Amino acid sequence: MEQAPPVNRPEAETRVEQLRALLQHHNHRYYVLDDPEVSDAEYDRLMRELQALEAELPDLITPGSPTQRVSGEVAEKFEKVEHRLPMLSLANAFTDEEISEFDERIRKLTGIQAVDYVCEAKLDGLAVELIYEKGAFAKGSTRGDGEVGENITANLRTIRGLPLQLSPPAGAEVPPYLEVRGEVFIRKKDFEKLNAQREQQGEPLYVNPRNTAAGSLRQLDSRITAARPLSIFFYEVGVVDGRSFVRHWDKLELLRALGFPVSSDNSRAAGLDEVRAQYKRFLEKRHDLPYEIDGMVVKVDAEDLRRRVGQVSKSPRWAVAYKFPPEEESTVVEDIQVQVGRTGALTPVAFLRPVHVGGVTVSRATLHNEDELRRKDVRIGDHVFIRRAGDVIPEIVKVIDSRRTGAEREFAFPRTCPACGAPAVRDPEGAVTRCTGDSCPVQLQRYLRHFASRAAMDVDGLGVELCAQLVETGLVKTFADLYRLTLEQLVELERMGEKSAQNLLAAVQRSKKTTLRRFLYALGMRHVGEATAKAMAEHFRSVPPLLEAPVDEITRVKDVGPEVAKAIRAYFDKPKNREVVTELLSLGVEPAPPEASKGGPFEGRTVVLTGSLAGMSREQAKEEVERRGGKVSGSVSRKTDYLVAGGDAGSKLKKAQELGVKVLDEPAFLALLGSG
Repeated sequence: MEQAPPVNRPEAETRVEQLRALLQHHNHRYYVLDDPEVSDAEYDRLMRELQALEAELPDLITPGSPTQRVSGEVAEKFEKVEHRLPMLSLANAFTDEEISEFDERIRKLTGIQAVDYVCEAKLDGLAVELIYEKGAFAKGSTRGDGEVGENITANLRTIRGLPLQLSPPAGAEVPPYLEVRGEVFIRKKDFEKLNAQREQQGEPLYVNPRNTAAGSLRQLDSRITAARPLSIFFYEVGVVDGRSFVRHWDKLELLRALGFPVSSDNSRAAGLDEVRAQYKRFLEKRHDLPYEIDGMVVKVDAEDLRRRVGQVSKSPRWAVAYKFPPEEESTVVEDIQVQVGRTGALTPVAFLRPVHVGGVTVSRATLHNEDELRRKDVRIGDHVFIRRAGDVIPEIVKVIDSRRTGAEREFAFPRTCPACGAPAVRDPEGAVTRCTGDSCPVQLQRYLRHFASRAAMDVDGLGVELCAQLVETGLVKTFADLYRLTLEQLVELERMGEKSAQNLLAAVQRSKKTTLRRFLYALGMRHVGEATAKAMAEHFRSVPPLLEAPVDEITRVKDVGPEVAKAIRAYFDKPKNREVVTELLSLGVEPAPPEASKGGPFEGRTVVLTGSLAGMSREQAKEEVERRGGKVSGSVSRKTDYLVAGGDAGSKLKKAQELGVKVLDEPAFLALLGSG
């Protein structure tokens, strides 16, 4: 075989530098300016040429070379990285009144009548911090909890728009140590292309760009991350040696000069009126931008004013996220079906032509009840506007009457249960229509799932599919049947091995030792949530007195009115229900009465739990707080005394920080429990 001629080293060194500069230039054109100068094929040719030269002369390889973006190594876990300066989260403003209040606070704290701001697109991605030493990318991490993040250096290196080696223009110097902060995201067209590839390969589609970007950055194998089309914009400078700044805008200019991708949509605003104008501009062009945004970030420009204003908890006073209103889209109602709930409520659900709205793909929306269906006059085949109310629950806003063709079909609300055929009767004083069947299989499945849920009997492993199997096979006709299950019966079920069956039986046995509050909540009585179940447990102390209690006695329970008392009495008056409760007790279920309050640091305090705790379940934490006289709430408000934040804490943590609620991490929470 003819050998290739030896490489001329001086020429190779020159060509390597040319290729690296060319590839960095084309990365900048594509990922920063969104204006490529070469085709993908030409880019790949340049990359292959550089790879060949580096393979021939490996001593020329540097960490900053474009060929070194993927290490090929698989990490066992992410190391922890402590941020030298905390990565603060932003408070939110949703209305013009709230952004006016933000501006008023700044002016009051600084004594300045017209404050200069910087307005930036609020990217829907994942915040990261990068460290450069002598111009070379050295380390990168996630935001984490603001104080400590995860080392994702290898994954960040795969992002083509991220400079591995800083090359400032003539006259500019690279700081010896530089921390920069940015947002990793996926552009709309790249996300669509990625999903098109997955569809061709028969793989499940990703739901939205934000979650895909976040999941890509947390891959232990950086080669997987490299296959995802990630982009990044930088928006802040952290610790930097040898430099100081007068204005935030100066930081953005430095980032641009050093070759960092910075959004071209950033702008300055002199005073509140210009902030409003910039917000309107962002709102009007949000769908035309090449990436998803969910609002505009407003920051005080002057650095000395920022220092004077300071921060509250883990949020700066000098910045706010001015969020967009819920997003709406139009789609088509392809069908309307009725679903049966746990209490027999029949709920109409619109099945929609899938549409991307508010960051997720929506394919169905609740119509709540027959009255709501009629009020909105939703028909099969209608074009409708949908909205994710609160960015969570999809709802149909209105029908687009002008697009009706006459082919649309009105939906006939059923007068019998679609699951069991029993008569469906409307509540005399409400809008809900309910199945009246005593043996409705769908109701039983959902009752069983509720009975086994974490806040109730906490039967680990009894999920939705298994509940359906147990009911469909006839193994469980009442809650009591759950405690009669045998190993032989369970192993006959689909996808149920012997080990899984043994684990389920063990969980069922463990559930026998429970509290009266959990037991009463597990029964699934109408109007009896966790708080009412707790109050009933404290009042009656055991099951037998409650079985015989008249309505007037039940109304003495805290916060239980006459109508709820009648519903509770009606539940226990049904022979079938009394029989099941008696059977549960005879099969060894032992609901323990509530322990007397210990008092202590939670006495009279309202506590909210969020995230996951390593040392105990959410329910155990709730019980510990309540034993010490505290009340556990599901939402954060100004009346909240403590927020207990475990791992992966979300929006509740952010709201607590905005309201100045005291936040306890797990060690602090456990310490308070121990003190009382």
